[in-house]
Amino acid sequence: MKTALTIFGAAAWAASAMAQGNSAAMMKAIVVHQNGGPEVLKYEDAPRPEPKEDEVLIRVMAAGVNPVDAAIRAGRFHGGAGKLPMTPGMDVAGVIEKTGAKVDRFKKGDAVYAYLSFAEQGGYAEFALARQDETSLKPKNSTFEEAAGVPLAATTAWQALVDTAKLEPGQTVLIHGGSGGVGSLAIQIAKARGAKVIATASTANQDLLKQLGVDQPIDYTKTKFEETVKDVDVVLDAVRGDTLARSYGVVKKGGIIVSITAMPDQAECEKRGIRGKVIMAHPDAKVLEELAKLIEAKKIRPIVSLTLPLAEAAKAHQQIETAHTRGKVVLKVAEAPKP
Repeated sequence: MKTALTIFGAAAWAASAMAQGNSAAMMKAIVVHQNGGPEVLKYEDAPRPEPKEDEVLIRVMAAGVNPVDAAIRAGRFHGGAGKLPMTPGMDVAGVIEKTGAKVDRFKKGDAVYAYLSFAEQGGYAEFALARQDETSLKPKNSTFEEAAGVPLAATTAWQALVDTAKLEPGQTVLIHGGSGGVGSLAIQIAKARGAKVIATASTANQDLLKQLGVDQPIDYTKTKFEETVKDVDVVLDAVRGDTLARSYGVVKKGGIIVSITAMPDQAECEKRGIRGKVIMAHPDAKVLEELAKLIEAKKIRPIVSLTLPLAEAAKAHQQIETAHTRGKVVLKVAEAPKP
């Protein structure tokens, strides 16, 4: 039954493209026909999408890989994501190929990066659709591969530290998972805002924390952070496990814990006079514009530790599922156009 449904779904997808009068327009993409391990990521021909009025069609040069991509592929995420067949991916950098009738901020040929919606996705492909309000001009001093590693992770860090915690100059922030995609960008955003940064990472990533300007690097394999940290204004928890439960006691009264993995215990927060929030990032072109300014000012440097061709998306997912990726994993889709 599952195979029949999968075949029916793929046929419906192809029929949809033909109904748009675009049956000849195909592209290479990673397609998931059934939930499972990295092996379900299939490199194959797929219909090239057409932009709606408020959308742009991006010729993708590179696509970022995020832990949430693997969760969706495995079927662990629901609520609007993962309808099969699907092409995963929420981070893209590339060149505008076509614009919808109501798009007024971009034109064909613009170099852009975008954070695609949780519901739509589609980044692991030669062409991807993005709404105008999900898209920004690419930082001029970033390669397409570097830019593709920014949108989801950096927007998450920004919405946690800036929009939710209201981080101010002179405050102290503790960032758990400082060497990961969200953590490495959160460190740099916090430093750019004039905060003192404490961050945790493994022994192998202590050098990265120092390179990013962390004021107090902590090797979590050797030191319990709660024994050396106290009275911080903000905690950003970007890891799973018992880290969140151990963080309440290091926050000063009136401070805040922001988690991207689980809801903080509200009773525990209330008892200690602190706030606890969980956030799920959402696309916002204005945030991407602010991030581009910081990257162009050399206050943020995207960390890309592994670049693989689009056809090797399964290898990228194997790496991301180790939960020990340094910075970001990026899929290279095409060669950047020459100026």
